[in-house]
Amino acid sequence: MKLLEGKTALITGATRGIGKGIAEIFAKEGAKIAFTYAESVDKAKTLENELSKITQIKGFQSNASDYDAAQKLTEDVLAEFGTIDILVNNAGITKDNLMLRMSKEDWDTVIKVNLDSVFNLTKAVIKPMMKAKSGSIINMTSVVGIKGNAGQANYAASKAGVIGFTKSVALELGSRNIRCNAIAPGFIETEMTAALDEKTVQGWRDVIPLKRGGFPEDVANACVFLASEKSSYITGQVLNVDGGMLT
Repeated sequence: MKLLEGKTALITGATRGIGKGIAEIFAKEGAKIAFTYAESVDKAKTLENELSKITQIKGFQSNASDYDAAQKLTEDVLAEFGTIDILVNNAGITKDNLMLRMSKEDWDTVIKVNLDSVFNLTKAVIKPMMKAKSGSIINMTSVVGIKGNAGQANYAASKAGVIGFTKSVALELGSRNIRCNAIAPGFIETEMTAALDEKTVQGWRDVIPLKRGGFPEDVANACVFLASEKSSYITGQVLNVDGGMLT
């Protein structure tokens, strides 16, 4: 039996990179997929077409950082799929700059998209999960949220906030059989990192004990574990998927 057979997963920001990798492997493991996208209509349709061959899937154009939109999204997903068994809070952005040059707008935007969205979606799904007396919430943080990084004070703060939020939700909802964990990716090679020059990328690889960057499927495999019953006694934890970067 597939690990996620019969479950419905809601994944935010799934048209590229890590989010897309999670959607793909969840579908292969038997989950029905609801996913969000902001503007990439063509990419959303492509993902639907690819995965509809193996599972029920539907994309929803929605802004996770908007509280009311998150509530409406949850209602729409429940109407379409009946349940939400797994929530993956993956949507996120960066607006990097040194503190001396960072604008208030860049700070606010990153906090809103990366942290407020996690609150919004979690708040929206816990009622149906409590009714079902079951659920797995997976929040995407980052190694930067653990160790910090120059030029990313806004991003680091948002991802550190996700960790604190995750642990608090795990304590609140554990008695309802709802688990909440976080994944902290390290240097993951996606279309975003492909824009970096090779010297920069190799510099990252050189400081990683496994001597390579990760791939979206590395993070997606960890998500499958935390979403499945294989991790039924794990909650409130942060799983680093970083090749040993923080060892």
